[in-house]
Amino acid sequence: MARAPLLQLSGIGLTFGGTPQFEGVDLVVQPGDRIALVGRNGSGKSTLLKIMAGLVQPDTGERTVPQGFSVGYMEQEPDMAGFDTLGAFAASGLAPEEAYRVEAAAEGLKFDPATPVASASGGERRRAALAKIMAEAPDLLLLDEPTNHLDIDAIRWLEETLANGASAFVIISHDRAVLRRLATATLWLDRGVIRRMDKGFDAFEDWRDTVWEEEDTARHKLDRKIKAESRWAVEGISARRKRNQGRVRALQNLRAERKSQIQRQGTAAMALEAGPRSGRLVAELEGVAHGFGDRTLFRDVSLRLMRGDRLALVGPNGVGKTTLLKIITGELAPDAGRVRLGTGLEMAVFDQTRSALDPDQSLWDSLTGSPEMRVSGRADQVMVRGTPRHVVGYLKDFLFTEAQARAPVRSLSGGEKARLLLARLMAKPSNLLVLDEPTNDLDLETLDLLQELIGEYDGTVIVVSHDRDFIDRMASVTLALEGDGRAALYPGGWSDYQSQRGPAREAPRDAKPKARNTAPDRPEKPAAKPRGLTFTERHRLEELPGLIDRLEAEIAKLSGLLSDPDLYTREPAKFAKATEALTERQARLSAAEEEWLTLAEKSEAG
Repeated sequence: MARAPLLQLSGIGLTFGGTPQFEGVDLVVQPGDRIALVGRNGSGKSTLLKIMAGLVQPDTGERTVPQGFSVGYMEQEPDMAGFDTLGAFAASGLAPEEAYRVEAAAEGLKFDPATPVASASGGERRRAALAKIMAEAPDLLLLDEPTNHLDIDAIRWLEETLANGASAFVIISHDRAVLRRLATATLWLDRGVIRRMDKGFDAFEDWRDTVWEEEDTARHKLDRKIKAESRWAVEGISARRKRNQGRVRALQNLRAERKSQIQRQGTAAMALEAGPRSGRLVAELEGVAHGFGDRTLFRDVSLRLMRGDRLALVGPNGVGKTTLLKIITGELAPDAGRVRLGTGLEMAVFDQTRSALDPDQSLWDSLTGSPEMRVSGRADQVMVRGTPRHVVGYLKDFLFTEAQARAPVRSLSGGEKARLLLARLMAKPSNLLVLDEPTNDLDLETLDLLQELIGEYDGTVIVVSHDRDFIDRMASVTLALEGDGRAALYPGGWSDYQSQRGPAREAPRDAKPKARNTAPDRPEKPAAKPRGLTFTERHRLEELPGLIDRLEAEIAKLSGLLSDPDLYTREPAKFAKATEALTERQARLSAAEEEWLTLAEKSEAG
């Protein structure tokens, strides 16, 4: 006997600003369905989910939920007016004897139910909204990017709860690991058309590529037919006008069909350009510790970051990943320990809070008002990696339309804000790319492109992320902050970290391990003579740190001199001499660092 569906959409159509968002959308969700809803940013996934939840009324079509079935939707911006605490909001609608479910969800999602609504962060509010719907356990869960603001432990809790629960669900997520773990079917929203594949997400990309290949083949055949019929119309219609009007009308229909075909949205034309090479050493931390008040975030962190490394910082929320990121990049001084930054660093930063974006500015002003992108005397152009570009043309590279150029930033979706921030970041050459939660809200195609660019980037990358698939694809080394001040360094990405860490490796709470390093530490004054070196090499190893410090000081002084924009005009000879000296000092510094690394490694091996 066929089961009654939990939800059915029939002939759904919706138009925004004269442009159809959906036309004739039909879909059915059955009990037990575990569906990934995928599609490009801006394709309407969130809108479709709201139609399924009954929060947005379509222009045409019907939404049907049989009596006795419940549908729950996780709100992106929950309205908590009238509630004192996050727990009170999450428990609203539950019977008193069921309130324990909120406590269990709060523990798994890592937020305090007693937190006042007035002081709760955006991430805490989203976690409370997720806890509410998980505690209610409706027949159908509609989840829009539920893993945003969750750390990996909370994501695992969510995966286990959904996998073992009785509720059907439709989930939108950029996290490939989540979709692979949970989805048994895939809904693909593409150019207003919904397609269903009754297979998990692992099969999606092959299926998508096959559909696109079939489309391309059919379009090519249609173009050839139109071309042939057009030639006939020009050459033969005058002699056979009356009896061939049907063929003329058929040609018109072919042209109308071709015109109605909506071209696929391309990928963003993103590009990363490395600036001048930095020194071999990018950053060195020795015994770094930091905390707030009586709480120690991390202690005894030692790390050497070399040019070309891809470092991932991982760990639960609140252990200090962003704080350590700021210490590595020199933005924040540690409570204890030593931090040394390399030379010639040109940094580009992707901030997870999107603080570089003013929500009241237009996209146009957000780019032209940026100091590093401003083109003097040209209000309609931006400087992109040293070349002036028209602001609209550059926005189109990142899939924004001309109409969006004057729209306020606040009107953008989360994925569009991320793309705008990437447009600002990628406009200037850099040799150190700092990415704090870059994957939130990006669609899968943009994530693929970002990963490809990082792979080809001739510079150093530091990333903070909870996206396990993203970490596996880009990281060459992973620094794990494991709580209670503990930190450890592992070669490879997330999967490598898990396999090396093992299932039951748990250090005591009072342990103070030093982060393992893949390269030898450089002592400023070696306590004992290194073994395996000749007398001359030992002497050279001892004097190199002082030489490196002197070269760095000279480079800083010369860089300060050359930063004067009028120097070339005022004293061209002095400008040329300083430029030559800077180039020479940078080459000597790079050679000295290479020599020191070679000797230090030989000493360690000896």
